[in-house]
Formats: sequence, C-alpha cells, structure tokens
Amino acid sequence: MDLRENLALNLRQARNRRHMTQEELAGRSGLSARYIAAIERADVSASVTVLGRIADALGMEPEALIRKARQTHTFDLRSRR
Repeated sequence: MDLRENLALNLRQARNRRHMTQEELAGRSGLSARYIAAIERADVSASVTVLGRIADALGMEPEALIRKARQTHTFDLRSRR
C-alpha cells in the first residue's frame, strides 16, 4: 500500500469517527467536497499544504493521516477505479 492509499483510508476513517461528511470536512478545510472525495478514493495525491489543512480540520496531526493504515474493513481502493 502506498502513501496515497494510506491517506485515503486514514482520512475516511478519521472523518467517519468524527461523524463528519465530506462536505463538512471540505468547509472546515477550505477545500472542495469533490477534492476530499478524490483524496479518499486515492485518485489524487494531496500536497503537504493540503494535508495540513485537512489535519487541522480534523483536529489531528498530519503524520497520523499517512501512517500505515489499519484497515477495519476489507477494502481495495484499486477496485473502485
């Protein structure tokens, strides 16, 4: 699993734990909901600036978003492309 996939899984899990929609996260981070969705699908690579904005919006450290993801569900991001 690469960093983009780690970010996708960790972001989705962190957002869901906070009962936050993609739209809410987008509003808090100043990003578009479409961009948040693309990051969660691992379709795009987020810059370090974007990573910081998302982490701030979630109230967490940026490095937690790119750590090796702990999958709670069997989910293969590549199968969704």
